[in-house]
Amino acid sequence: MKKRIAEFIRKQRMLEQDKRYLVALSGGADSVCLLLILKSLGYTVEAIHCNFHLRGEESDRDEEFCKSFCEQQQVPIHLVHFDTREYAALHHQSIEMAARTLRYRYFSQLCHDLPADAVCVAHHQDDSVETVLMNLIRGTGLHGLTGIHPVVESQEPPLRIIRPLLCVSRSEIEQFLKENRQEYMTDSSNLSSDEAMRNMIRLEVIPLLQQINPSVKESIARTAHWLQEAEKTIDDQAPAMVDRPSVISLSWLRQQPSPEYTLYKMVKHYGFTSAQIEQIASHLDAASGTLFRSTTHELLFDRDTLLIERFEEPMKPMRIPEAGTYVINSQMRMRLSLVSRSLLDAPLSMPPTKTVLDAAVIRFPLTVRPTQQGDRFQPFGMKGTKLVSDYLTDRKRSLFDKRRQLVVTDATGQIVWLVNERPADSFRVTDNTKMILCLETLS
Repeated sequence: MKKRIAEFIRKQRMLEQDKRYLVALSGGADSVCLLLILKSLGYTVEAIHCNFHLRGEESDRDEEFCKSFCEQQQVPIHLVHFDTREYAALHHQSIEMAARTLRYRYFSQLCHDLPADAVCVAHHQDDSVETVLMNLIRGTGLHGLTGIHPVVESQEPPLRIIRPLLCVSRSEIEQFLKENRQEYMTDSSNLSSDEAMRNMIRLEVIPLLQQINPSVKESIARTAHWLQEAEKTIDDQAPAMVDRPSVISLSWLRQQPSPEYTLYKMVKHYGFTSAQIEQIASHLDAASGTLFRSTTHELLFDRDTLLIERFEEPMKPMRIPEAGTYVINSQMRMRLSLVSRSLLDAPLSMPPTKTVLDAAVIRFPLTVRPTQQGDRFQPFGMKGTKLVSDYLTDRKRSLFDKRRQLVVTDATGQIVWLVNERPADSFRVTDNTKMILCLETLS
């Protein structure tokens, strides 16, 4: 088994002899085996043990075991304590999500401080096989059928995670520890909400499958490996798929060998479920304005493109009582100033981020707000009024643009400026204007 793990590490290019690695040590059979194997292979390792204080005396028992074990093995150990329940309540997270967040954040910080190259965790072949079957039961895409990956590069928090035991089974790990007369701890409970399903798959489903094929676990693991290789090939041939685009050409998407899979790779990071992506892919001819929403983002059909943006609540109206500079939102400030007409050069030609109006016909306070349904104004240089939504449609603005569009109204509620677009003709500067109100947006 040791030779097989060494070959797996070499083949997957996991570890290097001249670097330091951290081993996530719970005290259970898997993590104890992992630390012993890596140490015997000559790698420089240090242990990390997290006490989440979720199992009473058992949590403290496991910590004491890990300290004693590392002392026997002459391996440095880093201990950390978390008030997991309080963190979960404070951040409105499940216990398992809170534990994961706390654990990986600490791992990342410790790797940076020591420094260490990566954290080694003790997932084994059975874990990966159970994950494949769980995802298959739930319904999943290609990625879900690839099981647990040997090496993962996390971006948030920044962390490299390595799994050297994925090539061996749980029974092999237990046999290794038995042969080496090495003790380990067992849990009376588990943090994961998936454990009930895992237990059913482990104790009932897999034994049934083994009646058909005694080597079914090895077969599933081998299939997951080949699917991992296939996924690498697909991503390498279509690098644009792994980007996080905000604009996707529909004509380009329709030309792909698998529009649905291409779309999945491009938008999965935005929180869209597999079912949503399947629905989007089956409606690539949807009308402009069709909208899909995930927990964090929105996807909009806009002519021949798909637009993706993070969903944000619209800004609340802001009252502007007098001239000055005001912070409208995180991207925009607005400056208002009163200037004598005699001091302003004519003709009045300027960029869309700036406009000038006749101060005498504008009543303060002004209000800056998003557009509303039914808003009308008289665009500068035009006769009669026009719905703001129609004006923006004529300008080929998307639904996202329309929702972001701001207007400035005066005390009577009339729109004096469609911000960064066009002023209202009824407030234009004329030959009789004496004082000018200048409005300008600043980044």
